[in-house]
Amino acid sequence: MKRHARTIAVMEWLRSYSAIGLILAAFAWSAFRVCLGPAQTNTNPQTITLHIGHFQLEPSVRDAFDQLAADYRRDVNPNVQIVQEAIPDGMYGQWCSSQLVGGTAPDLMEIGYGRLAHSVWISYFNRYYIPLTVEASRPNPHNRGTDLEGVPLRQTYADGMRFGYCDELQEVMTVPMAQFSVRVFYNRDLLHRLTGLTAPPTNYRTFLQVCDRIASRHIADGSPYVPIASSAYHFTTWDNAMFNPLTYSLLGKADFNRDGTVGSDETFAAFKTRAISFDDPAIAAKFKLQHEVMGRFQSGFSGMTRDEAVFLFAQQRAVFISTGTWDAQSLTEQARDAGFNLGVMNFPMPDASDPEFGSLMCGPVFDRTGTAFPMAVTRFSQHPDVATDFLLYLASKKGNERFNQIVGWIPVIRGSAMPAMLRGFEPQLQGMYPAWDVGFGGDTTTKWSQLTSLFNVGLISYSEMAREFLPYYLSHGTAEWKQSQHDWRRAMVANEQMIAADRGLAMTQPVDAESNWVRYRVILQTRLLGQELTHDQMVRRVEGKLKDSAGPYELSAAATANLRAALAKLPPAPDTESGRSATSTRPHP
Repeated sequence: MKRHARTIAVMEWLRSYSAIGLILAAFAWSAFRVCLGPAQTNTNPQTITLHIGHFQLEPSVRDAFDQLAADYRRDVNPNVQIVQEAIPDGMYGQWCSSQLVGGTAPDLMEIGYGRLAHSVWISYFNRYYIPLTVEASRPNPHNRGTDLEGVPLRQTYADGMRFGYCDELQEVMTVPMAQFSVRVFYNRDLLHRLTGLTAPPTNYRTFLQVCDRIASRHIADGSPYVPIASSAYHFTTWDNAMFNPLTYSLLGKADFNRDGTVGSDETFAAFKTRAISFDDPAIAAKFKLQHEVMGRFQSGFSGMTRDEAVFLFAQQRAVFISTGTWDAQSLTEQARDAGFNLGVMNFPMPDASDPEFGSLMCGPVFDRTGTAFPMAVTRFSQHPDVATDFLLYLASKKGNERFNQIVGWIPVIRGSAMPAMLRGFEPQLQGMYPAWDVGFGGDTTTKWSQLTSLFNVGLISYSEMAREFLPYYLSHGTAEWKQSQHDWRRAMVANEQMIAADRGLAMTQPVDAESNWVRYRVILQTRLLGQELTHDQMVRRVEGKLKDSAGPYELSAAATANLRAALAKLPPAPDTESGRSATSTRPHP
């Protein structure tokens, strides 16, 4: 009897603590594998192991890194091996933060995602990553024997390496590996069966009509077809490529430093000084268009994952889905397995004759390529020179072309061959682009995300969203804006150090060597004096000290008066034919 009771007690104990035991066992085994893994792969004491962290879970990406690592060992350094750490994108931000703060980050890391605010990445750049500005100005040594031999790295990029450059820090911080352009995929067979069309509509109004026609048709089980398969992930592709470009006209109101873009600090300054508001036609139109297109998504899209939307499209229950070149290969394979023909189309933008949005359309939409797969070198790397050299190998013409051929993406280096399946994704490098950014700091970004989520599911209207966000934005954004000024000032200190080095280099060169003096003068004017002046103007605007209503591309009343006074003092222009003064040829003030 006692033995039976003891057995029952043991069974009860095991039942109570079995789950904890399994968790502890799994943790112990994982820790053992993590600790043992690198030691097993590094059998040669001369071997240099580079760890790469990224969130690209496609098998082809891992294959490309493995293949390029083998090529690097064959061509450059036989003692280098690569260990990849592929982290799901949903937890990549937390993983990056813990690795960086804990000092255990890999040698190379992918930048720019993980649901971290832009301001967080800027602070990480400043603390944990090595600037690559010097390497960007030097020829890539791995381009020897090609038409890019001797060309500075930044000039080998199709976009001039613009998106490897961090404006806030005034440094090149990342080396992008590919170009990603976004398009709309569609099921050719299903489109024809439901609408009778052999080609997708290119006009916005016609596109909405076709979507409504699709939604009126039903599947065999009685449920309606979905015009556009979407999710919280896919919404961002529509937002960036179709909705936000309608704000392009804000450039003339908020681009205070006149660099052709509107940053989050400039957006805040424009709202603070009432240069723009939520009553602005461009912002209102952006959300009007967004509301109309979202009405063609499947119900509950904002709560669905990326894979659920793709599954809906692959099941042939939806006709359209928007994504980029990173999904082109997998969608092509899924379409082939499901037995339908896959098509690619551009976003059906309104034309100039559209009664609501036509006045805001001044051209095609610019494809913001270049931000694709940006890699950076961490300060925790034990072999930063080798890590940087491997990045340069990946960014060479031969290496970048081979890497993207394996993955199925668009190469970022000039002259590299594009995979045949991606010819419909060739980037549009001229056109409209977004000209506002309210994702300023942590608090305001979170608040904006919460309110736009409510707007997207129809729980609040546009006016309610604007009315609740604006006071919060102006009050909390002030502290976040001041913090950004401290970050900007730290970058200017680095500029001053670089300019001092350029001046010293110019002074040690022969008198007739003008190139270094030209570089010194240009950098002094553009990156120090010019930025100080424009930044000071923006600070004075935010603080209410600049009583000037002129836009960034307009002359103020005071500037116009000064110009007229200067023109009035000019001597009469000589008449070259008669030798007399020709006052009539002088420009009128």
